[in-house]
Amino acid sequence: MKVTDLRIEYQENPLGLDVKKPRFSWKLISEEQNVLQTAYQIIVSKEKEKVWDSGKMESGSSVLLEYMGLELERQTKYDVQVKVWDNKGKQSSVEGSFETGLLKGSNFRAEWITHDFPAEETACPIFTKEFKAEKEIKSVRIYATALGVYEIKLNGEKVGDTYFAPGWTNYHKRLQYQTYQADELLQEKNRVEITVGNGWYKGIFGFTCTPNHYGDRVAALAEIHITYTDGTSQIIKTDDSWKVTTGSIRSSEIYMGETIDSCFTEPNFSDAVIFPFDKERIVGQESEPVRITKRMPALKSFTTPKVEKVIDFGQNLTGFVEVKVHGQIGQKITIRHAETLDKDGNFYSETLRQAVSIDQFICNGEEQTFRPHFTFHGFRYIAIEGLEEFELENFTACVLHTHMEETGTFTTSNALVNQLQSNIQWSQRGNFLDIPTDCPQRDERLGWTGDAQVFVGTAAYNHNVALFFSKWLHDLASEQTEEYGVPHVVPNILGNQEGAAAWSDAAVIIPWVVYETYGDERILEEQYESMKGWVDYITARCGTNGLWQTGFQYGDWLALDKEEGADRTGATDKYLVANAYYAYSANIVSKTASVLGKEEDKEQYEALYRKIKKAFNDEYLTATGRLVSETQTGCVLALHFDLAEERHRARILESLTKNIANHKNHLTTGFVGTPYLCHALSDNDEHDLAGTLFLKEDYPSWLYAIKKGATTIWERWNSILPNGDFDESGMNSLNHYAYGSIGEWMYKKLAGINQLEPGYKKIFIKPQFIKGITSVEANFQSVYGEIKSAWSCKESKIKIDVVIPANTTAVLYLPERKQAIEVGSGSYHYEYETETDLDRNRFSMDSTLKEILDEPLAVEILNQYAPDMINHPMIQFANHLSISEVLATAPGETETLFKLVIDTLNKTEITV
Repeated sequence: MKVTDLRIEYQENPLGLDVKKPRFSWKLISEEQNVLQTAYQIIVSKEKEKVWDSGKMESGSSVLLEYMGLELERQTKYDVQVKVWDNKGKQSSVEGSFETGLLKGSNFRAEWITHDFPAEETACPIFTKEFKAEKEIKSVRIYATALGVYEIKLNGEKVGDTYFAPGWTNYHKRLQYQTYQADELLQEKNRVEITVGNGWYKGIFGFTCTPNHYGDRVAALAEIHITYTDGTSQIIKTDDSWKVTTGSIRSSEIYMGETIDSCFTEPNFSDAVIFPFDKERIVGQESEPVRITKRMPALKSFTTPKVEKVIDFGQNLTGFVEVKVHGQIGQKITIRHAETLDKDGNFYSETLRQAVSIDQFICNGEEQTFRPHFTFHGFRYIAIEGLEEFELENFTACVLHTHMEETGTFTTSNALVNQLQSNIQWSQRGNFLDIPTDCPQRDERLGWTGDAQVFVGTAAYNHNVALFFSKWLHDLASEQTEEYGVPHVVPNILGNQEGAAAWSDAAVIIPWVVYETYGDERILEEQYESMKGWVDYITARCGTNGLWQTGFQYGDWLALDKEEGADRTGATDKYLVANAYYAYSANIVSKTASVLGKEEDKEQYEALYRKIKKAFNDEYLTATGRLVSETQTGCVLALHFDLAEERHRARILESLTKNIANHKNHLTTGFVGTPYLCHALSDNDEHDLAGTLFLKEDYPSWLYAIKKGATTIWERWNSILPNGDFDESGMNSLNHYAYGSIGEWMYKKLAGINQLEPGYKKIFIKPQFIKGITSVEANFQSVYGEIKSAWSCKESKIKIDVVIPANTTAVLYLPERKQAIEVGSGSYHYEYETETDLDRNRFSMDSTLKEILDEPLAVEILNQYAPDMINHPMIQFANHLSISEVLATAPGETETLFKLVIDTLNKTEITV
């Protein structure tokens, strides 16, 4: 047994930690089975003197154990040692460290500084100071923040590798600062420069593209702490002794792009101006920073029919382009960005709306590498102007997002499904840029609560999102009010709007998912008043029937079961949706109160949940179980949120399956119904139907976009129409993760990875087969270690491989076996004959004509017996229809022929 991967507040050896009672986590690795931790000891030391020794604790806990020692000092390094004992008589230890930051914003000794440039000045200010360091240096730490987004240079070198610091928070109440190590950058004579861009603070943002949402002048705050080897120290801090000028960044806006003029020189310096801003709002960096996480080479270049010079990077992504060039003095290179080409192959930037997303670089005659500083774009293609010829290797796409640890992988035998998983992951990367945005490309990029709420379950499989959502939820709570509830976007720049179901329920649902995924009780403690406050907000607005039936609601946003126009809310009664979520959130608050030991609250919200459930049944179901809205979403919510009385569930399920059949086995759900649709089917003995829906390739379906070449998730099921045209509603993002929420079902149902206890301390493995997929392999890096579930069903044989991490246990349900198997940690392999061979039963009268005609053997039979039919030009227009639908208008002999084809295919060895 080996103990490894020591984390302090989810991080490895964090720098600038501003947590008074940090928590420690570690993992056990062992090749033996059934390994459990029996005891641990945590020792925390400062300069080799213990500040806390937990003693040997007889416990199996190894996740998020709270520091209980002496009060931590600011700007201090602490060493951590963890010793672990297991049930096999083994012992192991691991070491790490953390360094505290300033611990609170009021500990900043520096002063805020700004400039007095005229209002029309668009260039980014550079605050600068020269200083000396005349002794031998031991360490250098920089503590900095800004109103805007900033970058620090010491002696011409960028400090750190992060972007868009200090991040986007509710500046009215909260502002993060960052800590940097700069030991190697200091010399005897030094020059520090802090460049500040408008960013989210002052920049053009929102639907109306207006500036100054938080202030009309950027500012900076920084301290450089130098510790010398002789024990003395020096602090360089922002004050009115600093100078301010402008540089090569002549303009920079997140929506509009950046202009860099490397020929520009500014000989004029003015004095920095002291700026008032409350330091009590300042908190340490709470989540991982934004970094360049991937560098992607250009895939190909071409000239469009409109004679545009275009480069394709092969992937819709979020970030910017790095350009290497040797241009002439004053030569201007312009780069425009777009997600896609139109059907004629021309550069298509309409999905950006007012966000022009243009970067301009002006050369100085030398070899140069350009890349923006304070803007990002959503793009796959760039159009280049100002270069007659260029080499592909001189263009690199830099992928930017919050640097979360990747925790999940999911692959199958189906290439389209694998591309879907890739699209989900890329949309998460592209939209988890400091906050969970809806889209990364157009004039929006806002922290929509509804999008984050429906996707959080999937997000938590793909990446470790504990810190990311903790930070964002702190802002959500800070924006929440008793009068308006939870805003629709966080941070809120849209103004006061009354809370709306499914969107504002993010306040309750997201903390609960984080708790279940990571076993993190602190997030429940921190968000508890916010969670309660949202449910209480709804309760205060209920009528005498105990239901919420007033105010604006999004309903089932962008659902297909209602003609779109001014109203995009779908056909499901919007207050049915609202009250389904009301009940769901009340139930979660009750469970949260139980976890936190608040028994009185637990009973109060449990009673409220029962009351809402009864009122829901009285209002929205008839005595025989007929729903007011027998839409797919209406039925799904009643089933998945367990709202319908047991006696009515069978009829609601029947209504759901009939609705799906009436739509030729296609979905019609929007943002609310889609996340739960396949779950509701799989959990109610309709898993095969869930699989049919999931693998549909024509519109509307998840795989339709894949077949149209998508590399990210679309905002709409038909963002690109079958004929290649685009949806022209003015709201058509091609990178919008909400419908990627199917990923949670893929991990939970197809791979079968579920948690029975918070943090996956106890694991539930139950993979489920569907026709059209013969193998699945998924890995999930939980807080205890790697969980793996892999299966294949081929040649009448089922093979299952499972890995359970040390210090956990699991319950396994093997496919086609009814008996549960309880196991401890270790690797397990199962192999047995199948009762139902997926390879040989994947074709039926419900198969589409295209699925049949994709098989050479089927074409051979049809050519032999009905060559006129197989060669008929109308065949291509019926490809999307099922065989049953084709036969509805065909002669009786045709039915016999297709039954022969299907029977022959199902008896023939087929590799899917």
